[in-house]
Amino acid sequence: MGSETDNGVVVVGGGVTGLTTAVVLAERGVRVRLWTRDPVGATTSAVAGALWWPYRIDPPEAAQAWALESLGVYEEMALRPEATGVRMVEGVLGETPMDEVGGWAAARLPGLRPATEAEYPGGWGLWARLPLIDMPAHLPYLRDRLTAAGGTVETRAVADLAEADAPVVVNCTGLAARELVPDPAVRPVRGQLVVVENPGIRTWMVTEGADGSMAYFFPQPGRLLLGGTAEEDVWSDRPDPATAEAIVRRCAALRPEIGKARVLEHRVGLRPARDAVRLERTRLPDGRVLVHNYGHGGGGVTVAWGCAREAAELASE
Repeated sequence: MGSETDNGVVVVGGGVTGLTTAVVLAERGVRVRLWTRDPVGATTSAVAGALWWPYRIDPPEAAQAWALESLGVYEEMALRPEATGVRMVEGVLGETPMDEVGGWAAARLPGLRPATEAEYPGGWGLWARLPLIDMPAHLPYLRDRLTAAGGTVETRAVADLAEADAPVVVNCTGLAARELVPDPAVRPVRGQLVVVENPGIRTWMVTEGADGSMAYFFPQPGRLLLGGTAEEDVWSDRPDPATAEAIVRRCAALRPEIGKARVLEHRVGLRPARDAVRLERTRLPDGRVLVHNYGHGGGGVTVAWGCAREAAELASE
């Protein structure tokens, strides 16, 4: 570690990107303070699905490299699912050709193959075994891992990154970076979910219709998550009843038993989209080091460890 990080780092942002970055730094011996506007369980990350797969994140080549680096970490965490919230679960990526993933992921996903008619009726897709992350369990796990490594978590809002009183500041504020940096290139892509009682579904499925509509379901402990939407530049975080009905209808078209499942809750998350992830080292006006790590779109969980390690290197240069 460089001399600047010896005096500590403030990581701003308590979602999965900020927490993971803080963990990497703390476990390398850096004194880390994480500042988060919302409690960990109330961040955008807490709403995420969250299947390991690069979705709505650019540039694709970098995202794939970060994703593969993260995959190894999640595979290891999946050995202790109760503690980490990570499980390896099989399912179907609908309307996804093998050549789209063959070049970058096939070697790391040995079970990857075309889905059978029984697994994905009326279409073509890929059968894969991927990490599925239960965010309400995973985020507290990361927080506890951070504090175990000597880091601290403080709930506080930041109006200016210069408020962070450390020689190195890491900006993991996601959508808030639009105002905080400011960076108008960051914009919301609204995602709505419906949480229902699981009628016995053990595999996941992700599909996209010809009209761009999405349908996906993810079995999580004690519930089934149904989605979803990808509404660009929509800021509302209130669930829309008509959207919720359409989500259930699309998912029930894939698995009819979903149509009768009891609804437990509705969720909305605003993905922090950007034309490219911003992962770079710059300076605050007073000369202190500022590392940006934001703009991960729908792939924040998928690339968290690859991006966190790169951010930690930038912080310590």
